[in-house]
Amino acid sequence: MTSFIALSSGTGWHLEDLARAAAALGFGFRALPFERLSATVGETAARSRVEVDGHDLFAADGVLVRMMPPGSLEQVVFRMDALHRVSARGVAVMNSPRAVETAVDKYLTLALLAAAGLPTPATWAGQKATEGLEVFDRLGGDVVLKPLFGSEGRGIVRISDRETAWRTFHALERLGAVLYLQRVVRHPGHDYRVFVLRGEVLGVMRRHAAAGDWRTNVSLGGRAESCHLEPEAERLAITAARAVGADMAGVDLIPDLDTGRLVVIEVNAVPGWRAFSRVTGVDVAAAVLSALAALARRGPR
Repeated sequence: MTSFIALSSGTGWHLEDLARAAAALGFGFRALPFERLSATVGETAARSRVEVDGHDLFAADGVLVRMMPPGSLEQVVFRMDALHRVSARGVAVMNSPRAVETAVDKYLTLALLAAAGLPTPATWAGQKATEGLEVFDRLGGDVVLKPLFGSEGRGIVRISDRETAWRTFHALERLGAVLYLQRVVRHPGHDYRVFVLRGEVLGVMRRHAAAGDWRTNVSLGGRAESCHLEPEAERLAITAARAVGADMAGVDLIPDLDTGRLVVIEVNAVPGWRAFSRVTGVDVAAAVLSALAALARRGPR
């Protein structure tokens, strides 16, 4: 029997949905916590293991990275090193360690998107508050401040007051944080989440901001509905996923009213699909496991 392991943290709806889909497809499935991952480097290949609670990841047909829980720098680096090792042994890992590392970093993701010729918002990243204030003025005195690492709209702040910008930037500099500033994209109150799986669009949902909020994230109260995009827009999302090396991605596109075109805001390599499945009717869990099975059959890349 084809056997998959999902690495996550704790329990939750997505793991239950994956277990349901695995049972329906006839796959073995087990969800294991990243926090209990350990690794052995032995004198022989037989003694070398990457495991969680005694389950050897080298023996799995495929590993799905469902969530990377918070941790210290050492813990996160160790987890990624272990995933690289599992992938090097020929086990299908989705997304690949390199794709996860890339997509979790907003600066690196945006740099790769721009290098691929994709439209992105004007963005600046730096470490000095004085430089950040100059950029704030240059971007029109209305910016979005984002954590370099993060998802679901958490930690994102819109700043349109210079005094607030000055205080915030200096506080972050004292904490040793990176300032990541993005021009506010003037949009019609909605954006698009495109679910890309192995180079094809699985579906699209339009997300509307909640009343009184400018963010469109469903996790923050936004409203979602199924929709369709023109082929050119779908190709934009597919190219964005390819730019970060992700077999599975949630690509966020937003209409820019000033330029009249769609702009790529983010590529999430560990996307959720609870709202997406509800509004589109797509069985994402089954599609994801089937894609992982196809990667496993194809063998090492």
